[in-house]
Amino acid sequence: MSLEAFFKPRGVAVVGATPKPKGGLAIVTNLVMGFTGGIYPVNPNYDTISDIKCYPAISEVPDPVDLAILFVPAKFVPAIVDECGQRGIRAVMIQSAGFAETGPQGKILQEEVDHVAKKHGIRIWGPNCLGMVDSVNKNVFSFASPNMWTVGHIPGNVSLIVQSGMLAGGFLIDNMSHGTMGMSKVCSIGNKSDVDECDLLEYLVSDPDTRAIGMYLEAIPRGRRFAEICKKSPKPIVVLKGGTSQAGAKAAASHTASMAGNGAIISGILAQCGVVQARDFKQMLDICRAFGISPKMDPAMQGRVAILTYSGGAGIIASDFVENFGLKVADLSQETKEKLATVYPDWMPVANPVDLWPAVEKNGGRKVFKTAMEAVCADPDVDMVFLHLHAAGGHLDMDIGQLITMARIAGKPIFCWIIGIMDAARTVHIKAQEMGAPTYRELSRAVESMSVVLQWYKARAMPSSGKDFQPEPAKVRCQVLMEGKQGTLDEHDSKQILASAGIPVVKEVLADTPEKAAEAAHNLGFPVVMKGLAPGMVHKTEQGLVRLGVNTGQEVQTVFAELKAAMGDQGRVLVQQQARIDMEIIVGLVRDPQFGPCLMCGLGGIYAEVLNDAVFAMAPLNMDEALALISRLKNQRMLDGFRGATPVDREALAEVLVCLGGLGMEMEGIREVDINPLVITDGKPLAVDATVIL
Repeated sequence: MSLEAFFKPRGVAVVGATPKPKGGLAIVTNLVMGFTGGIYPVNPNYDTISDIKCYPAISEVPDPVDLAILFVPAKFVPAIVDECGQRGIRAVMIQSAGFAETGPQGKILQEEVDHVAKKHGIRIWGPNCLGMVDSVNKNVFSFASPNMWTVGHIPGNVSLIVQSGMLAGGFLIDNMSHGTMGMSKVCSIGNKSDVDECDLLEYLVSDPDTRAIGMYLEAIPRGRRFAEICKKSPKPIVVLKGGTSQAGAKAAASHTASMAGNGAIISGILAQCGVVQARDFKQMLDICRAFGISPKMDPAMQGRVAILTYSGGAGIIASDFVENFGLKVADLSQETKEKLATVYPDWMPVANPVDLWPAVEKNGGRKVFKTAMEAVCADPDVDMVFLHLHAAGGHLDMDIGQLITMARIAGKPIFCWIIGIMDAARTVHIKAQEMGAPTYRELSRAVESMSVVLQWYKARAMPSSGKDFQPEPAKVRCQVLMEGKQGTLDEHDSKQILASAGIPVVKEVLADTPEKAAEAAHNLGFPVVMKGLAPGMVHKTEQGLVRLGVNTGQEVQTVFAELKAAMGDQGRVLVQQQARIDMEIIVGLVRDPQFGPCLMCGLGGIYAEVLNDAVFAMAPLNMDEALALISRLKNQRMLDGFRGATPVDREALAEVLVCLGGLGMEMEGIREVDINPLVITDGKPLAVDATVIL
């Protein structure tokens, strides 16, 4: 069923409406203030509420009614949902609390509601939520305080999906009272027993009143569907994910799983899908605001910024932030410098940041800022303008509207930083944003938002590499290799599975006698590596079961005996070609409960725990996605041939990731894979140790 009935109902029934100062009255009051359709309070104890006819039961509400909002004690909700179904209402918003969030009994009650709803084909929004506020159409389907009407709705093009009800209300009041941001729709989804972030995100992606979408989420149960919608969205999505600090996979057998935690996988998948990840609430809103207000940016822009300021100190700090956030302080052309020199004092050189205060003292604020804006807007080496505003009059008087219009006509995105007297600053702030210039009270947030918006447009415009690689299906071969096995496989069995999936593995031989071990070593070529494969043991090095640089047949036989003794004659001995190691990578697969098979790529060896440089993505990957995953590692210089080393063959590494992702998708019986290390020799990847956990 479409969600139109929740957003654009012809009539709304409010079950639990009351004339008393409670949530049931707030819902009716909010409807009366803005909703133009039918409003039908339902409560058998009253004839009228807020001068509107009140009905004793949902069954007696007249047509048309598409949406029922329930604000009654939780124990009554299942029966009322059943009545809604019999009445023909197929959209029910439960704002009451007392369900799964309260414990086992509440969960049982919520499941009963779900059962009744499915019987009638009803969509449930909530329970335990604040509902929905649509500032553009003035539809407030919520028990949020009616005080918001006295503050004043500021229609905008940013919509929010928020799992926390009170937080959703806080966003509304804060933004409306400060006047810093307009809103389109704010959706509080609560326990999301039915309608969830995927449903609402899909609706908002196609909503003409929404240009940017912000989300605060604590869990994403339909992870793969969520990722699919985000990938296809033409609109920017900014996500703040709660609960990422919880230690994940503490007892994991593989290094990959221990590095995943909760936050690393989420962060990797958001990046993979082109989603901007926020660190806090204000930052999420500020970035959404930038997307909603600023014009579309040309992906070909280099991010060269002209800083127009009245303060040398502010200009210096702004320059630091510009570089720190990956932008560039523009080198002004000679023509621009000559234009600025016409208003500068003779003693002062022209540079960027453009410190205008001495010029303002000489010629006045309006003339100087207009001249400066004309100059930088005409400069082909300037892509963007960072304008510093001071809302206090005096010498710094300037025509804000004129300056922003000049930048817009020139096609130069403009962002502003403002300080000054509170009321005056608020007025200028609102005016600047109405004209398309995102405005901030902090230098860092202004530059960060500028950078995030540009990088988003650049990422969306990235051309395909044209690289195509389709690994051979491995299911049949893997099923044979896995037959009769369970739990943690030893290194040799694990690498056989990887090889069957097309992943390059080191040459090796299992030996059951000292003589066969020596023969294998001669055939492989000295030196060799010898390993003891004890049942169920993953971390062999810590147990003294790995010997490097074994150089003679006699030494092979001696080491064989030592390894067998260390394992109590229970395990197997592996003789392995010793690879030259230029660099170590860790590649792995984990099966996440929300997103399914996910891949990890990170720096290995001595850098694994020191740098903790690992990135994640959801499988499967194509070559472009695999190359993008590799490019998200922080220490790119290590891959590019640091200190004369051979650069990593990124395409060969990407092929390993594509193969491993395909293996994870084909073989549901594989829980984890840890290739540690995947060594790089002459630029090429080679798996020399691996663990597969079934």
